[in-house]
Amino acid sequence: MHEPPAGDPDLGLHDPLAASFPRSPEGRLLFWIAVAFSVFQLATAAHLIDFASQIVRAVHVGFLTLLTFPLVAAARGYGPAVKAAAWAMALAGVGVALYQWVEFTPLLLRAGDPLPMDLVVGVVALVTVFAAAWAIMGPALPIISGLFLAYCLLGQYLPSPLNHRGYDFGQVIEHMAFGTEGIYGIPIFVSSSYIFLFILFGAFLEKAGMVRLFTDVSLGLVGHRRGGAAKVSVISSGLMGTISGSGVANVVTTGQFTIPLMKRFGYRPAFAGGVEATASMGGQIMPPVMGAVAFIMAETLGVDYAEVVKAAVIPALLYFASAFWMVHLEAGKYGLVGLPKADLPSATGAVRERWYLILPLAVLVYLLFSGYTPLFAGTIGLALTVLLILGGSIALGLPHGVLRIVFWVGLGLVAAAFLQYGINILLVALAVLIAWNAFSRGGRETLIACRDSLAEGAKT
Repeated sequence: MHEPPAGDPDLGLHDPLAASFPRSPEGRLLFWIAVAFSVFQLATAAHLIDFASQIVRAVHVGFLTLLTFPLVAAARGYGPAVKAAAWAMALAGVGVALYQWVEFTPLLLRAGDPLPMDLVVGVVALVTVFAAAWAIMGPALPIISGLFLAYCLLGQYLPSPLNHRGYDFGQVIEHMAFGTEGIYGIPIFVSSSYIFLFILFGAFLEKAGMVRLFTDVSLGLVGHRRGGAAKVSVISSGLMGTISGSGVANVVTTGQFTIPLMKRFGYRPAFAGGVEATASMGGQIMPPVMGAVAFIMAETLGVDYAEVVKAAVIPALLYFASAFWMVHLEAGKYGLVGLPKADLPSATGAVRERWYLILPLAVLVYLLFSGYTPLFAGTIGLALTVLLILGGSIALGLPHGVLRIVFWVGLGLVAAAFLQYGINILLVALAVLIAWNAFSRGGRETLIACRDSLAEGAKT
């Protein structure tokens, strides 16, 4: 692990997961809601609990609304009245999820003939989803979606050829708020199954030290060259894109390190922010863990996710190559030099020290290209990452190097057995490691870090 140059705190990599939730009783409540959200998603992915797809989707959306409204209100510093309204909307979203869960079978039996209460719940579902979209993304998407919804209800009054035969209010609400063709359609199916797992996968790898690995490799490769600070931003963001398909998360993770670094070495603040934003957004098209659209694309087209990954490789490389070239030209224009090589970590040393962090990513790629579903590949990749984190804490507590080698070999054999015995063998290993960490020195801190990753993944 390298040390930053003396007197320059900007070269220190801050913890991207620190203070993610408000430091208040409300924040602690939201933290535990996020943990419960992740646990629910993991339990359904590993088939520890089996619910119908419609219930999983409804609960998924319920958790999203429960987190969205209070977190947005807290982040924007709204007063008590707005916060109370936010919690009311959040609880309304939870009520919709519970109604869909409890009434799942009766709703199927009365499909096409909804009760008045069904319509009330359906309207509440649409209102909460539209409001959540407005709070997160602004007015554009809700307004456009609202126009299409209005077209369903009022399109029969338009002149030909824009008109249609007309649809009953109850028919529109039932179609949009129940079943799997409205708000619980393909995007929510993909989000509640694949995307959430891959977000957790990235969150756990970040907690395990992957961010530091990527940053050290980037610094060692190009940090000393002309315009090295911006080139580090491009390469580290590209590497982060392999484990995180969220551009915003990439900016938060790498930008707090690279943007001050670029400014210190002469880049204009606007250009430094632009480089980081551009490079981080490229993470959405950087395989193997891409943005949500890639998963939705695979599901909509009916092709394997691996095919989308293969199609994205060349465009992603060209994207980052062009960004790299532009920062090179900017550095040449203003005569910006690189960082002192003596102050930089060794790229090969960083890989030699933390090579094991690449194993879950390598297994994920292997499974995807071997024909396994993204759900299975993501679950296995996440389980292996947690095994590394928990196992590393235990190995550090062993008194002798030989015991550590034996421990890692044994854990590796157990992990490899999933190809024959499925995920159950990994679940047993995880249960043993969790119990071991709970009663070992330093193990509780590791469990707390894993808990924090669950919350951060859900919030992301």
